[in-house]
Amino acid sequence: MSNPAIEGPPAIGATLQALRQGQKLSLDELSKRAGVSKSMLSQIERNTTNPTVAVLWRLSNALGVSITDFLASGRPERAAPLISVVAVHATPSLINPDGQSELRILGPIELAGKFEWYELIIQPGGSLTSEAHEPGAREHLSVLSGSAVVRAGAEETKLRQGETARYAVDVPHAISNPGKSVATMLLVVAHPD
Repeated sequence: MSNPAIEGPPAIGATLQALRQGQKLSLDELSKRAGVSKSMLSQIERNTTNPTVAVLWRLSNALGVSITDFLASGRPERAAPLISVVAVHATPSLINPDGQSELRILGPIELAGKFEWYELIIQPGGSLTSEAHEPGAREHLSVLSGSAVVRAGAEETKLRQGETARYAVDVPHAISNPGKSVATMLLVVAHPD
């Protein structure tokens, strides 16, 4: 006896193909833009495989759409839940090649480029250095544990636990951990309209 409440994974091939063709992208162009192999894209479009969350995230980014646009395909319309939860293992992270800092992406993909927030974890002596963002962009950094030094252009300030810095990021900027313990921070990036 089958349970109608249990469904298999959504077949997103037709949605991917429609989005790709709507943006007049070839498989090769989307492959380069998303960092996903052309053969994988072809398999997804033919519904012979379903992508991992990481691949789906890359495709969503490359096409400028929400992951939910893919997942809702082929399913009956239903009201959005009042509360949705993202599991710890489903929260994407960006780790610097030196392993000294990690950005956990807390904000939804559809707000990327407008308003973003991250959990930033920096090891003792580590730093996160960034090039200038677009004119008018600002960051808001709150130290949850440990300490940090924020540099924006030629200015620099030290922050202790519980303090928040708000600063321009349309100049080269950096956040470092001068302490002897791991620093955990909440980083919010506000892009101009």
